[in-house]
Amino acid sequence: MNVRRLIPSTALAGAVALGLVSLSACAGTSDAADKGSGGKLDVVASFYPMQYLAEQIGGGHVAVNTLTKPGVEPHDLELKPRQIGELGDADVILYLKGVQPAVDEAIAQAGVKSTVDAATLTKLEEHGTGAGHDHEGEEAGHDHGSEAGADPHIWLDPVKYAEVAKGVGSALEKADPAHAADYAKNTDALVKKLAALDTEFETGLKNSATRTFITTHSAFGYLAERYGLEQEGITGIDPESEPSPARIKELQDIAKKDKVSTVFFETLASDRTAKTLAGDTGLTTDVLDPLEGITDKSKGDDYVEVMRSNLAALKKALGAK
Repeated sequence: MNVRRLIPSTALAGAVALGLVSLSACAGTSDAADKGSGGKLDVVASFYPMQYLAEQIGGGHVAVNTLTKPGVEPHDLELKPRQIGELGDADVILYLKGVQPAVDEAIAQAGVKSTVDAATLTKLEEHGTGAGHDHEGEEAGHDHGSEAGADPHIWLDPVKYAEVAKGVGSALEKADPAHAADYAKNTDALVKKLAALDTEFETGLKNSATRTFITTHSAFGYLAERYGLEQEGITGIDPESEPSPARIKELQDIAKKDKVSTVFFETLASDRTAKTLAGDTGLTTDVLDPLEGITDKSKGDDYVEVMRSNLAALKKALGAK
């Protein structure tokens, strides 16, 4: 995934060194829960989907610090030396490798042992701009302008997100055995909540006039596959990439053929391309939130609420009954 701004390796290495003193001090403590804020387990989450898991599963036993503040596009995150130093103070670091290269590099150089990579807790797949779309009969070698690769947007599939939740729960139990029963209980509650959300999506999208939706950011490949939809992205999994004129023309043809009514854009990136495409094709625009952060523009206060808003938007756009 291309990122416009990365911390130079030399600067990052120096900043990491500042945090290694605290890291070595932490390494010798056997009871992680005794080191944290007010006796709580200190958890560093890379961005909102990881923060939500930590808070839901950890409950009152954890103090969660999130590297990506509300309103910051996660892919463009720049870490300050203070934040890198705090990585060494954490009891558990929860991140998703492949989303934020700056975080990945900081963790690798710091050599922190207490890390949980959500990407290892479920199976990643390759998605491009047309995830879920059957291109049978098209010319060989035609790539749809896609930017295929390991898609990290696993949290947008409630089923995969539940798999990650189970792994996070196990990690917290291991890090803080004294409260293992509570972590297990909270994990079960969250998994049930995500199962109910999965049922809502499956039922709500079962019968629709079209199965195709167009979005600026190809973040919904897992969701599309889960519910039998066809995602057609204007760009690839990198929200900052620009579509080619050929891709725009292709999307215009797809919109006409598949009776697409709406072009979706997201809350943390520009809506210019979506509005241009919609204007050229006589379509409407709406928000489909990739849930990379909660802001005052979000249609909901937490993961489940925003996902339900996404479901409502999809049902409207797809003509679901």
